[in-house]
Amino acid sequence: MKVLVVDDEVLVRRSLSRALKANGHEVIEAADGNEGLKAWKATPPDLVFLDVLMPGLTGPEVLKEVGPHPTSKVILMSAFAGDHNMETAQQMGADLFVPKPFEDIFAIISMAEGLFR
Repeated sequence: MKVLVVDDEVLVRRSLSRALKANGHEVIEAADGNEGLKAWKATPPDLVFLDVLMPGLTGPEVLKEVGPHPTSKVILMSAFAGDHNMETAQQMGADLFVPKPFEDIFAIISMAEGLFR
């Protein structure tokens, strides 16, 4: 599966990337919303891990720019879970919402893979 990880936090990006690659997925990393949008449009991924708050475009702004994305599943992530939850994530066009920091990154990967079963 082709996965796009969009997050301005290097540690989050690298951790997700390593865990995804360990499960056999192809991973593209983007350090902000603008980079993420370009990568998404250039090669539509199967799955996108998308941070809510980033420099440039925010996660919700990226979703708005992409528009309907029937071929990509989206997981919104945020350390500021107070403003965002599963309901608001789905209203923005995401499939899941995951609060940061992650308790168990492999559980997150398993949930992501479950979107395709």
